[in-house]
Order: sequence, then C-alpha cells, then structure tokens
Amino acid sequence: MRIATAQYSQTMNTALQTANAGLTKVMSQMSSGSRVLKPSDDTIATVRLARLSREEAALGQYRNNIAALTTRLQNNETTLASMQDDLMMVRDLMVWAANGSSTPEDVKAMATSLESLRDSLFYSANTRNAEGQYMFSGTASDVPTLTLSAGVYGFGAGVDNATQQVAVGDGVTLPANVALSDYDVAGFLNGLQAAITAFGSGSYTSATARSQIDAADGLLGFLSGQIAQQGGRQNVINTLDDNHAAVSLANQDATLALGKVDYAEAAIRLNSYELAVQATQKAYARVSNLSLFDVL
Repeated sequence: MRIATAQYSQTMNTALQTANAGLTKVMSQMSSGSRVLKPSDDTIATVRLARLSREEAALGQYRNNIAALTTRLQNNETTLASMQDDLMMVRDLMVWAANGSSTPEDVKAMATSLESLRDSLFYSANTRNAEGQYMFSGTASDVPTLTLSAGVYGFGAGVDNATQQVAVGDGVTLPANVALSDYDVAGFLNGLQAAITAFGSGSYTSATARSQIDAADGLLGFLSGQIAQQGGRQNVINTLDDNHAAVSLANQDATLALGKVDYAEAAIRLNSYELAVQATQKAYARVSNLSLFDVL
C-alpha cells in the first residue's frame, strides 16, 4: 500500500499535536495543582466544586459578619456597663441623701457629683461607633439618642426601638444594637435633674431621694438585662463561628479531594506524553528521509 506524502505528513502532525496537547495539559495540572482545568475535564466534579465554592463564599461572608457583630456587641456591653457604674454611684448618693443624717452642705456637694454623673449618662447614651453612627438610636443611627433642650431631656426625632439584624448563618440573624428607647431614659434624667435642683436649693426631702432610688433601680434592671443579652449573643455567635470554621474546613478537604492533581499519576502521564512526542518526532524525521531507492 502506498501512502501519499501529504497524507503521511498530516497523520504525523495530528499525532504530534495530540501528544503536545496532552503534555501541555498535564504540565498545567502539575503546575497549578488542580486536576480540573475546565468543565469538560470532569463535569460532575466541576458542579460539586462550584457548589463548594458558593458555600465557602457564604461562610466567609457569615464569618465576616460575625467578626463585625462581635465588635459591636462588645462596644454595646462596655458602654452599658459604664452607664451601669454611673447609675450605681447615683443610687449610692441617693441612699446617703435619703437617710436624713446629711447636712445641707453635704447635700449640695452631692448635687455637684450628681451633675457630673447626669452628664456622663447623657454622653454615654449618645455614644457613636467608629462610623460615626449613634449606637443606641435604633434604626435611626444618624440621630442623637437623647437631646437636651431648655433643660429638658428627650429622645431624638426618629429614634425608635427597632433592631438592626445581622445575618450570621443560613436563615439566622441576630440584633446588633440596643434601643434605649425601650426604657424612658430621658424621663430618668429629667427626674434626676429635678433632684439635683432640689439638692442644690436645699428644698429636697427624703421622699425625693427615695423616688430616685426606685427610678435608678428600674434603669439598672433594664441595663443589666441588656448587658446579659449582649453576652448571650456573643456566646451564640462564637458557637456559630466555630461551626462555620468546621464546615469550611470540611469543604476545603472536599475541594482538595475533588480537584487536586495526583502527582504520581500525572508524572506517569507526563512521561508517556514526552515519550510519545519524542517517538513521533523521530519517526517523522526518519520516514521523511526515506525514498523508493532505499528499498530497491
């Protein structure tokens, strides 16, 4: 059987291209460490890898949200604890004033201390976060939580008790803020201001002090409950973060199992393709130099 030169050249070129393509692919796999370079390499593995990638992206977002939420909850807890400390000092002064043994000078000195504590509570309630948003104004985070106008305390316009929900898992959200409007903090400060005025003028009575003790106890109870909630939420998101980390690790292991290249098997294929390329080149060179006279 006779083979035309053009036909022979085409056959050898096709064989050489096939071997070179295989060689290029296995070298790419070994250099990248990935077995699946394109969907056609393994359709089922490609689908599973895409699903794992989407799940990893979601877990990464949840963990980022958890990190940001942890900071917010810690800031909430710290500020509320500071307000609680101020309130305890207010209560102690009121107990001292209520026992009836204080001199007018002592009471006036208490008024000065109470003014500082009042201002501290006011400023703490209007604390802002790193982004300049008011922490305790509900969803109206651009509005001061408390206002002071003509000596009267009140809540800022638009301040509500709505919560800012943060997604920390699939279908799981947790509130990130504390709404002081859930309790009449402004009313407490107005009552405290009235007591300060009475202490300063010497017109106070033991009943005035006892009334403020009750008011302080009520606000302390509210703040204690809020602090406990912050701690509880932190425990929840710490557990969720650990769960997300475990799932993420399992996904990474699955991704490696599905997509990583088997270097031992790849080395064998690399050697085979190299031999195929070399053999094709040698055969082509040898046959190309033959003529009919060589067999006469």
